[in-house]
Amino acid sequence: MYRSRVKLSILMPVYNEQATLAVAVKRVLAVDYPCAVELVIVDDGSTDGTADLLGSVDDQRVVVRTHEVNRGKGAAIGTASDLATGDYLVICDADLEYEPEEIPLLLPPVLSGEAEVVYGSRTFSSNTAYSFWYVVGNKGVTLAANILFNSYISDLETCFKLIPTSLYRQLGLTSTGFGMEAEITAKLLSRGVRPYEVPISYRARSRADGKKLTWKDGIEALWILAAVRVRTRKRAVGKR
Repeated sequence: MYRSRVKLSILMPVYNEQATLAVAVKRVLAVDYPCAVELVIVDDGSTDGTADLLGSVDDQRVVVRTHEVNRGKGAAIGTASDLATGDYLVICDADLEYEPEEIPLLLPPVLSGEAEVVYGSRTFSSNTAYSFWYVVGNKGVTLAANILFNSYISDLETCFKLIPTSLYRQLGLTSTGFGMEAEITAKLLSRGVRPYEVPISYRARSRADGKKLTWKDGIEALWILAAVRVRTRKRAVGKR
């Protein structure tokens, strides 16, 4: 396989994922990537034995950091992105809702120079969706982003976002929770960056299995989208 000189940083935020963490790490590291990779794991104050599992990880490609208290997914990703040494980064949760084996699907548009940012777009169906309202909420937030920024993307909340590390840091993200997904997309779209989308697989967890996203996160996402749009418009008016 042709191997690019590009290095990819895979960021894995972890909070009480003892049940799936070991398998998730193993699968991420077992993938045959077309480039060098590192896996940056941030334990966001887990209390279920996750820390013990991370202590047993022995691979030179893995970097582990710990938050003493739970600070939120956005905060964990912020710490991980500061540690990243790759040219590009992508987020991969430890809950196995996404297939780590599909991360390489995001790379060809970047390696060929066709795109700067690539999103893995999920197709929801009866065997992949957590609930009707979960899917409607996701589509509603995505529609809001498309209206506010005159764009057309299909899956704002996808975890698989492949972004140049330097660009990610320039976004100046402030959301510490799940709202970081909306903030990333809003700030990319406000800069005129239109993500290239590739289809990926997805299988949502149930509440019993540890699903953490709630309707409140949807409301927060809408608020963030609107706030970024207003700030963008004010800056545009100020430059006239």
